Amino acid sequence: MTSVRRAAAVLAAALLVLTAAAGARAAGYRYWSFWDRSGDRWTYATQGPASERPDDGSVRGFRFAVSADSSDADRPRGAADFGSICAKTPTKAGTKRVALVLDFGTGTDAPSGESPPATRTVCARVSPEASTAEALAEAAGPLRYDSNALLCAIAGYPARGCGEQVAADGKPSTGSAPKGDGPSLGLPLGTGVVAVLGGVAFWQARRRRDA
Repeated sequence: MTSVRRAAAVLAAALLVLTAAAGARAAGYRYWSFWDRSGDRWTYATQGPASERPDDGSVRGFRFAVSADSSDADRPRGAADFGSICAKTPTKAGTKRVALVLDFGTGTDAPSGESPPATRTVCARVSPEASTAEALAEAAGPLRYDSNALLCAIAGYPARGCGEQVAADGKPSTGSAPKGDGPSLGLPLGTGVVAVLGGVAFWQARRRRDA
């Protein structure tokens, strides 16, 4: 086997180890994700609820779950029809109505000692310029935020914790709350690859010196 092929084999084996270690280290983060409703589909929101100002007749969703990033985040469950959700909230001049779907997740996603409430829908009637966060506060308080303005709790759930990293066994792990679209394994794996490549280069240079 040539030194190049041997180095490639070492790198491939190291990548498998790194990938397995990353998967064992953490399954994701436990947090509230925010979703836009377009037609009959949920899409991961591109703005935060504090900055987005939905139109009258909009449907927005929140889902509490453990996920690694936006690509594997769980969508809100249950009916999401504006007409049904806001049927008992009549229009009023100078206001808008925003339908909210609040999915508190499953027992598997719940922090230890807590049980998720049932999924609910609410209709918020707010001022025309109100943000989604303001609509949420109007219809589903109390809300809880951390010092970085990350939404931690809706309607008081969960009672504690905020965006904590969760290990594969479901127990809290060390780590920070997700930012942007959520956490990613790209950085730790990338750092590991750099370390492995450095080790391969050292190994090849040593072989040349010993030859």
